[in-house]
Amino acid sequence: MAEKIESLQDIKKAAKVEAGSEAVVRKAKKDKQGRAYATGKRKDAVARVWIKAGKGNITINDKSIDQYFARPVLKMIINQPFEVANRVNEFDVICTVKGGGLSGQAGAIKHGISKALNEYEPELRDCLKKAGFLTRDDRTVERKKYGRAKARRSYQFSKRELVSRGHQNCFKQVAKNCDLFWYQI
Repeated sequence: MAEKIESLQDIKKAAKVEAGSEAVVRKAKKDKQGRAYATGKRKDAVARVWIKAGKGNITINDKSIDQYFARPVLKMIINQPFEVANRVNEFDVICTVKGGGLSGQAGAIKHGISKALNEYEPELRDCLKKAGFLTRDDRTVERKKYGRAKARRSYQFSKRELVSRGHQNCFKQVAKNCDLFWYQI
């Protein structure tokens, strides 16, 4: 049976012994064609990403990155995992992406590339994790509520509608020069 741990020094010693004996070695997960697969998500977009060793070609829904994303900011977002891992122009990326808008799709592809790089080269996990690329950004659009114009935005207030809805007991009608005026009591 294990020895009794009674002080903080004993806990630290036990942790050092356990950490030294259990060195976790991750293996690369590749298919028969030498590709690593991962799924990335952002907002309502879902990207399926395959990476393999190559010249740096990125294909999105059978189109090149220049055809699919016209804005340079979105291209920069997609290339961020390669820049952090110092693997620019070393991998070919093939991905399909569905749902959401262009910004959400670019974020989903970035998340998928990061996870696929982690599967292809497990040594890159530390730098990708430190940059925050392996964590899914779970911020989504807040749902619309009933009685509201949007999630939190109210409809514009109108006293005329208030009177027409049957709230005459709060208002008094006054005839002035043949025009009707409402004022609040």
